[in-house]
Amino acid sequence: MDIFSDISRVKRIETHQFGVFKLQQGLDVAPVDVLLQRVQDAQDRFSASPLSSVATQLEKEVVVSSVFGTNTIEGGELSEQETEQALSLSPEQIQNIQQQRALNIKSAYDYIREVSVGENWHPTLETMLEVHRRVYDNLDADNEQNVPGVLRSNPDGVVTKVGNADHGGVYKPPQNGADIRTLLESLLAWNIELAEGGVPALIRAPLVHMYFEIIHPFWDGNGRVGRVLEAGILYADGFRYAPFAQANYYLQNIHQYFALFNRCRKAAAKKREFPNTEFVVFFLEGMLTTINHLHDRVNRMVKVVLFEMALKHFYDDKTINDRQYAIVNEVLRKGSATTLKELRQAPWAQALYNKLTEKTRSRDLKKLIELNLLVTDKKGDVSPGFIEQSIIK
Repeated sequence: MDIFSDISRVKRIETHQFGVFKLQQGLDVAPVDVLLQRVQDAQDRFSASPLSSVATQLEKEVVVSSVFGTNTIEGGELSEQETEQALSLSPEQIQNIQQQRALNIKSAYDYIREVSVGENWHPTLETMLEVHRRVYDNLDADNEQNVPGVLRSNPDGVVTKVGNADHGGVYKPPQNGADIRTLLESLLAWNIELAEGGVPALIRAPLVHMYFEIIHPFWDGNGRVGRVLEAGILYADGFRYAPFAQANYYLQNIHQYFALFNRCRKAAAKKREFPNTEFVVFFLEGMLTTINHLHDRVNRMVKVVLFEMALKHFYDDKTINDRQYAIVNEVLRKGSATTLKELRQAPWAQALYNKLTEKTRSRDLKKLIELNLLVTDKKGDVSPGFIEQSIIK
């Protein structure tokens, strides 16, 4: 089936107050088709990598990175390290609103992963509302009219506008609650139509994301909800890590990300050919970057696992002693090269050799280098062996 056979068709939705709202793929086949194939090839290679041996660690890293990315886009103030710490907190340990924000996003991601594995799953209006409820659980919204899980409906005299001059101008989305509900239901039905017509998730996910943001159905939290929904559509199609890690790509390219919503909307309003190409291409380039990064990360993690196994083998058969085992583990834990001077002066190293001679210390280090458990470069920097210095995280 030619997934682009109906690509120019426009679906018109009549609303009560907003007028006609149009949904369309609106894509230039040439650049999109090439990127689709590249992303799918990258995903196939990634899926064939030894994920099972490092899945738990990779999952943890992706969760932290994803929550940090999508939260920071919307003004979250936690660093990535602080985000990781926040995600380990129990409810009674939460100290501030920033930690609650991070935990709420994780809850939304957990929910979408849980529901999207169902057979022939597609997001529903209730899915959107539940994601929003989780995003704002135990939070005071920036807008007092924002109620978790409730669609926006502007009262008389209150006008919602989104965007700014730096990102393509200001846009006035639908204001009437009934119109918003109609448009969301139409968008979700359209997603199913596209899926049944053979349009892949890699096209449907960014289109749903883009139109969701243009509709802007909630007073607050639209960006977070939209990114979670995008991830859910991809997760349902078998993409297990990249959908969530994509948030970091958006953060790294935040100005382009925001500007493209307006640019595509304006292109459609001016009836330009292929108005949505830019956002879908941007999304696919992000997926390609994200999947390749995850693949590299898995390869690095597997090499570290193999190195740790070899190290343990040398220790168990008494090829190396307790001191040598501790030295290599500390160098590996540090995660970056260290100089011999730093290695000798570190408090833990001083404690190891407190009652021993310099000759013993030198002999221990020499053996670790001979066994390739430690390697030194021309500058004298020391790194774990078996794996190249450049791939240590």
